[in-house]
Amino acid sequence: MHECHSTVVIAGSRDGQSAMSGTLPHFLQEPDDAYIVKSNPIKLRCRARPALQIFFKCNGEWVHQNQHTSLEHIELGTGLKIREVMINVSRQQVEDFHGPEDYWCLCVAWSHLGTAKSRKATVRIAYLRKNFEQEPQGMEVPINGMIVLHCRPPEGVPAAEVEWLKNEELVHSLEDINIDTRADHNLIINEARLSDSGNYTCLASNIVARRRSATAMVIVFVNGGWSSWTDWSECNVRCGRGVQKRTRTCTNPAPLNGGAFCEGMSVQKSTCTSPCPVDGGWSEWTMWSECTSECERQRTRECTDPEPKHGGRLCDGAALDTDNCTGDLCIQDRKLLHDVKVPQADVESSNDVALYSGLAAGVVTVVVLVIAVTLYRRNQSEYGVDVIDSSALTGGFQSFSFKSARQGNPLLMNSSMQPDLTVSRTYTSPICFPDSMEKELIPEPALFDPLPDLKVKVHSSFMVSLGVSERAEYHAKAPSQTFPRGVVQEIGGGGGTLGGRGKSQLTSIQPALISSMTNGKRALRTSGVFGHGGGRLVVPNAGVSLLVPHGAIEEDTTWELYMSITQQDSSALSDEAQEILLSPEVTYGPPGLTLSCPVALTVAHCADVNSEDWNIKLKRQTQDNSWEEVMILEEESTSCYCLLDTQCCHLLVERPGCYALVGEALSQAAGKRLRLAAFGNMEPNFLNYSIRVYCVDDTPHAFQEVVSVERGRGGRLLEEPKTLLFRANSFSLQVSIQDIPQFLWSIKPFTTCQEFSFSQVWCSSQSPLQCAFSLERYSPAANQLSCKISVRQVKGHEQILQVYTTIAESEKDTVPFFTQSDCTITSQTGSRAFKIPQSIRQRICATFDTANAKGKDWQLLAQKLHIDRNLGYFARQTSPSAVILSLWEAQHQEQGDLDSLASALEEIGKVQSKQSTSADTLDRISKTIPSSDSTLNRSSEELDANHT
Repeated sequence: MHECHSTVVIAGSRDGQSAMSGTLPHFLQEPDDAYIVKSNPIKLRCRARPALQIFFKCNGEWVHQNQHTSLEHIELGTGLKIREVMINVSRQQVEDFHGPEDYWCLCVAWSHLGTAKSRKATVRIAYLRKNFEQEPQGMEVPINGMIVLHCRPPEGVPAAEVEWLKNEELVHSLEDINIDTRADHNLIINEARLSDSGNYTCLASNIVARRRSATAMVIVFVNGGWSSWTDWSECNVRCGRGVQKRTRTCTNPAPLNGGAFCEGMSVQKSTCTSPCPVDGGWSEWTMWSECTSECERQRTRECTDPEPKHGGRLCDGAALDTDNCTGDLCIQDRKLLHDVKVPQADVESSNDVALYSGLAAGVVTVVVLVIAVTLYRRNQSEYGVDVIDSSALTGGFQSFSFKSARQGNPLLMNSSMQPDLTVSRTYTSPICFPDSMEKELIPEPALFDPLPDLKVKVHSSFMVSLGVSERAEYHAKAPSQTFPRGVVQEIGGGGGTLGGRGKSQLTSIQPALISSMTNGKRALRTSGVFGHGGGRLVVPNAGVSLLVPHGAIEEDTTWELYMSITQQDSSALSDEAQEILLSPEVTYGPPGLTLSCPVALTVAHCADVNSEDWNIKLKRQTQDNSWEEVMILEEESTSCYCLLDTQCCHLLVERPGCYALVGEALSQAAGKRLRLAAFGNMEPNFLNYSIRVYCVDDTPHAFQEVVSVERGRGGRLLEEPKTLLFRANSFSLQVSIQDIPQFLWSIKPFTTCQEFSFSQVWCSSQSPLQCAFSLERYSPAANQLSCKISVRQVKGHEQILQVYTTIAESEKDTVPFFTQSDCTITSQTGSRAFKIPQSIRQRICATFDTANAKGKDWQLLAQKLHIDRNLGYFARQTSPSAVILSLWEAQHQEQGDLDSLASALEEIGKVQSKQSTSADTLDRISKTIPSSDSTLNRSSEELDANHT
């Protein structure tokens, strides 16, 4: 029974399969609409069950069988045959088709019963035009008004999707019910708020590309509103007709972002009348009263003729008069009246004598106490004085004293020297200590501005010696330390070198960064002492640094390296070519410096590197002060290497000298960055306010010149500096002042707009351009100024500097908005100057300097670190990997970390990346690199010391 039952089931299953195979084909997958991106062909797929054959038909014609790719398998559940067919459609096929409709394809499947057709799938070439059909326009909207920014994206297939950016951040309409981005790609803000001010950009994208519209600046302004009137003042006269007034201010609300000032008068006056005072006068005396038992009679009068009014004086004299009604013959207690009154007068006179005697005794007591206290204080002041002449510590500095001896003073290289406790030390220069110093040794503030008369006498066993005329001898050791800004080691022994056992002196230089004149040009100079361990030298606030790799200087040899910056009256520009200076002229030396590998010199520049319309060159000054071309950035060179970033250029050079980056614009699309800044201060007459607008090449050193000039003028930074892209289209630069409050400030006619010619801006050679606006206030009471300054290139970009400042009564009491610290570490030596520990660096070089079977040589390392140009320069180096890592160190000296290096090594083919700490990152690098020495156990501590 069981076997018979099984046979029936199997037979039934076969009958079911036969019935299924006798049906029309059913499509499990039909071809989908597709878009061809660039020149990449697309693949159309069909899958049907049951199907003996499947063929594609495109535009009414059968596709050749050779162009089909077929796959066939049996479905496990039903045993039916499933067939899948694929074809490729190329861009050329679509372009060659000329029909009334789009290129289309469908599938036709056959079974034993008949055929079935799939849906039509269209194939189109995807594209996105460059130009927007409508771009958003900037606008100024009152607060609570409606903002409507229109955007019609470029034509494209498929249709572009639109997003909005505000200050380069995506606008999320779902998170803010006040914003609507659904209506025809437009951005609608129903009620404008102050926070809605900003730069808006329409972003259109599809599967091909992404396009950005021009930026539209939206300013939400607030029109001024009057506050309530104050109460009427008192009449300005005490008697008669006068004037009284009341005031209101434009602070409800105050005008913001160029909003209109309040219309109307801020002061209202009215006539008033003050009643004149009336002095009082006596009326007539009344009749004498009857004689009393004391033999007296009385009469009175009143101050009513007239009564005193409105502050008038009261009547002089007594209102009551008494008289003896018996002619002094009336007797009281058996005595005449006048005899009784005499003893009373004697008693009153004796009381007066006692009163005056008590007062005199009190005065004498007070005088004695004052004398005693004075003598006591003089006696106490002769003890416990540690600081002499403390009156010299002015400007907010407090006196201080050292009470106990300190050990291990890092300023004294030979701590065994006994201090002279009687010598007065004079501070004549800014004090700047490295991190390793005991900070409690110096009181707040730790930085002394140069005060020529400041003398502090210290009685202590701790010797401080920072005077220029006094020096402390020390024995030079291997330079693995950090030198503070302003401390320059003078090298003994000639030749610019210092042997491992030589001597040198530690001196204090004022100012810390030396400004000098070189060939008629202003220069900024800094220096440091470097040895075999290498290090880094930085010019603060200038965007210039020098990286000396480990081992570049021979062992037991020390060099004093220096860098200087010169950026005026440049002679590096060619007379034939239309070249401009894109960076300051940077010199490093000394000239006789010999190195075993290149150093990395980082220099800031102002070129718009996003444009390919530049011909940028690196030039070097020769011994006869002429300039020679070292390399063109887009060409191969074996003498030096240049890596151009957005704001700086990293150079690998071997010869000391003066270098500069110059550029020649190949088209009008080439551009350079300008930094714009507005400063202001009151003029000496306290009625005129001067606003100065600077346009300077966007490099840190060029802007420092502006800061230095404004410091001397006492200027205030009125707005955060902004960047403007200036194109080589031969159009001028216009600077205009707008929205000045008409009722508070005035400006001379025809001075609201000033202009710089194209050549002035384009060929400025990093020199600051300045224009000034002089505003006059109608009243000294006007202590607020709001306006905006427009800086725009004709037929180019525009930037707005919004000014809203309070005018102080005394400009000497104001504090500038910009502060620059004069205490900056300019050199680091040894392992602390590098991000990559030396042990890890050696292992990377040992791994990648030699090619292996897997091809993981230094060229692959350079590729993963995005250094894929001019590789011939690294091929001629003794250790190409070491030079590549030096370039990586220079490129990532500020924001980089070892994670990016570890990720690059992992991509070459070792371990999976993970987010980790510094120690974990070292572990990732160690696992990625085969061990080549025995220093791995020490490298973790070295990394922690470098990155703690």
